[in-house]
Amino acid sequence: MTAPHRTPRNLTPRTLTSRRGVLGLALAGLTTAGLSACGSDSEEPTTAAAGGSSSSSSGKAGGLIAIITPSPDNPFFKAEGDAAATKAKELGYETSISSHDDDPNKQSELIDTAISRGAVAIVLDNAGADASIGPVQKAKDAGVPVFLIDREINEAGIAVSQIVSNNSQGAQLAGQAFVEATGGKGNYVELTGKESDTNAGVRSKGFADVIGQYPDMVKVAAETANWEQQEGFTKMETLIQRYPDIVGVIAGNDTMALGAVAALKAAGKTGVKVVGFDGSPDAIAAIKAGEMSATALQPAALGAQTAVEQAHAFITTGKTGQPEKQSIDCELVTPENAAEFGVFARL
Repeated sequence: MTAPHRTPRNLTPRTLTSRRGVLGLALAGLTTAGLSACGSDSEEPTTAAAGGSSSSSSGKAGGLIAIITPSPDNPFFKAEGDAAATKAKELGYETSISSHDDDPNKQSELIDTAISRGAVAIVLDNAGADASIGPVQKAKDAGVPVFLIDREINEAGIAVSQIVSNNSQGAQLAGQAFVEATGGKGNYVELTGKESDTNAGVRSKGFADVIGQYPDMVKVAAETANWEQQEGFTKMETLIQRYPDIVGVIAGNDTMALGAVAALKAAGKTGVKVVGFDGSPDAIAAIKAGEMSATALQPAALGAQTAVEQAHAFITTGKTGQPEKQSIDCELVTPENAAEFGVFARL
């Protein structure tokens, strides 16, 4: 199993609520540059790899950094890729951005391609905590260091860095916002993410840690919508028919939450509170419009930029100066502060 996130312990509804006014991006043990999420390149020419260990470090910047993420159709993953590419170019690297579409076989092929093209590093938002162990090991064995973002793998000592959002902390913030929005009572449903993604389970547990403290709130169903909006819509249509008296929907990401919002609209259901996770621009717009109550924003750009900065440090010095497992705290977005956020970052 993955190592635990640096998550505040024994958080109560009161302490969680009190933190909402003082939330800020907190990168545990890291110093990073400012946030930006700009354009990216596709495949570009390469240079020879610098190698994946301190003994083989060239001490010079330059070469190809391969950036591999899930589908950029999800704005979170597009923001990751864009931010990583922008930072890499600033530091003097060429970039390629590709998507594995959550297909482990395609991910393995893309890592093979990065190795064959002489990549000096790979920045990866992986396609499964277990299924990605072999491909990451393959890159390491080939002398190409891997820097994981957003999702961990169930093995330590293979990737150089594993930089993820503090999913438990963010889920507890979202759970508390959900309790407040629903008044702490009533039947509700949960939409969960892919079972192969450790983030799905961590977020679901974080929700339960808070909501479970309110006995008048009853979870009548939990359905996976695999992080997808259309699947969220379809699953929500069925759940509305089965449980017409629900007071709220809490979702493991904003994409599924927005699918739920669309299904509720189509069914003419009003007053049902919806809370998501990610802090996507579309979710923030829905919060401003009164269609969602809150979302926990995870700073996609910051995590991706930090991975590139650590790749640069590793390439040029043979070390990052940071532990392998690192986490970044999330921020709660509500109607009161929604205007303060942009593309997965505070303005």
